[in-house]
Amino acid sequence: MKKFIEEFKAFAMRGNVLEMAVGIIIGGAFTSIVNSLVSDVFTPILGIITGGIDFSSLSFGLGTAQIMIGNFINAVISFILVAFSVFVFIKAVNRFTKKKEEEAPAPAPAADIVLLTEIRDLLKEQKEK
Repeated sequence: MKKFIEEFKAFAMRGNVLEMAVGIIIGGAFTSIVNSLVSDVFTPILGIITGGIDFSSLSFGLGTAQIMIGNFINAVISFILVAFSVFVFIKAVNRFTKKKEEEAPAPAPAADIVLLTEIRDLLKEQKEK
């Protein structure tokens, strides 16, 4: 039993499990931002462009079943808007982090690298003489 608990502890405390947990929590919080962007910004704009068309009532009967194709169309449109929102957000974040990396000064080489470079240069000078 003790070995089982130790194995579980090692599993639960691995870096990638903790990172995944943080990602899920942040993803849950980010979901509300994306949903608000879609429902409060993009959907009204799309409603203006399409003249307020609502597909949810669009359906047809197939035997005794009622196929709600309008709900499916609304879900597809919602998915496209969410995917677009995430794409724009990730693109902005990538642009910001790329600029930040470009602005950061290059780190100084380690002392042993500097020493080896000096030795190399001295050996070249001696060889040329």
